Amino acid sequence: MELIILYAIWTVHDFKIFFEWLIAEGIAEVKDIKEIPLSSLEHLKLDQAKNFFKYLQRRDIPINKKETKKPEKVSINRKISALRSLFKYLTTQTENEDGEPYFYRNVMQKIEVNKIKETLGARANKISTKIFHDEDDLNFLDFLKNGYAAELPEKSKALSYFKRDKERDFAIISLFLGSGIRVNELASLRLRDLDFVECQINVIRKGGKADTVPVAPPSMKDLQEYLKVRAIRYHADTDDLDYVFVTKTHNTASPLSVRAIQQLVKKYTKAYKVNKSMSPHKLRHTYATHLMEETGDIHLLMRQLGHSSTTTAALYSNPEQEKAKQAARLMGNRRNNTEI
Repeated sequence: MELIILYAIWTVHDFKIFFEWLIAEGIAEVKDIKEIPLSSLEHLKLDQAKNFFKYLQRRDIPINKKETKKPEKVSINRKISALRSLFKYLTTQTENEDGEPYFYRNVMQKIEVNKIKETLGARANKISTKIFHDEDDLNFLDFLKNGYAAELPEKSKALSYFKRDKERDFAIISLFLGSGIRVNELASLRLRDLDFVECQINVIRKGGKADTVPVAPPSMKDLQEYLKVRAIRYHADTDDLDYVFVTKTHNTASPLSVRAIQQLVKKYTKAYKVNKSMSPHKLRHTYATHLMEETGDIHLLMRQLGHSSTTTAALYSNPEQEKAKQAARLMGNRRNNTEI
């Protein structure tokens, strides 16, 4: 079987580098990627696989016409993960005409991903620099409701679509900032999952676990405003099993995808803070940080976010980092108070 089919399906750039390396090293004695036989992967030796990743680490990545850099660990890890997935696919999930996998020997299973080591403080600080602080989340909501449309050209398609989707998109952003749920949890919401009396929603967490999540009352009100126009704007049904967040495709309603939700969050946050777009996960981090600031209750935070580890939850509460910052300010004051 020719690998061009798999080459088109999987991570193109990462696989292209690997396949080209196989040819350059003479491991696959062919001239073109599409001619590489499966036997080249089946019989790839462990030392050869390790040599490929050593080759990746030695490569110079162009930054501009004059500068290069060595690849980062996260880039190497991505390629390891891609190839591990490819070999797993070929050895466990595919079948030939005899109902057998294409081959059984998975050399990539012996290659480990290099864990990137960070202290809790470093991880917490990284999160802190990429979320809304103080009243900025509220200012962002105000911008979305009252300022965003003014930045769009009159009579443009962008303005037309925004007017159609304003209540829906506002409810999505508001729900992220008012509950801290994950993007896939939001995308999977059905009408039966909304409880406006108790101000809570039912979600499916990681591992398929059902959970009930309290939501800030203003966010539930924003959801109600969206539901008032949902059926008319999107030709959507109101059955209990229908998805909450929908879009209009060929004049009928269809569920709004995770990808579409990620894109609209990116679009609005980038418009609010030029060249600083955010993801739904950053809105989740924003909610978590504010919840810890308001309550200081790490167990409540774990329950709200669906975390099973206090270590993960502790990312949003790092008093030692704040103490270190305060100490640095105090040391700076000593310098400022002295003429040097």
